[in-house]
Amino acid sequence: MPGDRDRPEAPTPRPVNIPLSELATQVGAMLDGDGGVVVSRVATLESAGPGAIAFLANPKYRTQLAGTRASAVIVSPEAAANTPLPKLVSLNPYATYAKVAAILHAEPAPTAGVHATAFVAPGARVDGSATVGPHSVIGAGAVVGARARVGPGCVVGAGTSIGEAALLHANVTVYDRCVIGARTIVHSGAVIGADGFGMAEEGGRWLKIPQIGRVLIGADCEIGANTTIDRGALDDTVIEDDVKLDNQIQIGHNCRIGAHTAIAGCCGISGSARIGRNCKIGGAAMIGGHISIADGVTISGGTAVLETIAEPGVYTGIMPHLPHGDWARLAVELKQLRRLATQVRAHLRSAAAAPDRDKGEGDGNG
Repeated sequence: MPGDRDRPEAPTPRPVNIPLSELATQVGAMLDGDGGVVVSRVATLESAGPGAIAFLANPKYRTQLAGTRASAVIVSPEAAANTPLPKLVSLNPYATYAKVAAILHAEPAPTAGVHATAFVAPGARVDGSATVGPHSVIGAGAVVGARARVGPGCVVGAGTSIGEAALLHANVTVYDRCVIGARTIVHSGAVIGADGFGMAEEGGRWLKIPQIGRVLIGADCEIGANTTIDRGALDDTVIEDDVKLDNQIQIGHNCRIGAHTAIAGCCGISGSARIGRNCKIGGAAMIGGHISIADGVTISGGTAVLETIAEPGVYTGIMPHLPHGDWARLAVELKQLRRLATQVRAHLRSAAAAPDRDKGEGDGNG
């Protein structure tokens, strides 16, 4: 095992000063203007000052472009003519901003090693380039890959695998036999692999069903703070590559989330739901159990999905907010819809039967 010694203090970030021309090459954007301008940080159009590079991704902030004090900007081709500043021109300014921010605000490389207060069980393997923080626990047979970082107070269960360059922030719990893929980030308080909510009722009491599956999380995923992903009951719960999960999401046992899907905070996904690839799910949406959602589906925030969605598209099931008095009156009217529907059906049946009655009366008078 790498040493039971106190590791040196984490290095402090050093300022990064990069000429705009070099930045353009690194992020694959087109340079327009003075490439010798040096930038060292990113900022909003409104708050930027000398040395900062700002970006315009949302057209509603276009008016701020003329007044920004940034040294350079990131814009689309359509907006390039609206500023004389040196600029990076990109078809996707927001993605280019993300790349620029990662360069200018890169975290310093951590010092490899196992902290003196961490516990590494016999049979566990921690790569010599990995970092294990104070008071963390690495269970028997667990594997922590090259350049992986396990933050303070984490628990990595027995037989669990943490992939190359993965990052577990402080106080993450990964239960036994789970898998975290390469370069995946798990934020503080997340719990991966807790038992799914499996119970059988007998005689008015609940019997716990052993949850013997795992959680398999792919590469390049991000799991938000206090998000929970339950292990499978029999088969595994699977989060495919490049899935992005926000904070405080609950994913039930045996779910499968397709690659490149993004899910916003406070969503609840019931057991055995299958969500396709490249989906976008808004905050506080609720997904029922044992249903499937096709690839390429967008679900608006707050929507409840209780049936399978077989076709890509945008799905919304939200009542817009109203003043309380208006909502109370609407609620009364909604409660009366069933009675109204019954009356309409009765009227339609009566109207459909009328020609037969008229025909019968005509025959009788012939």
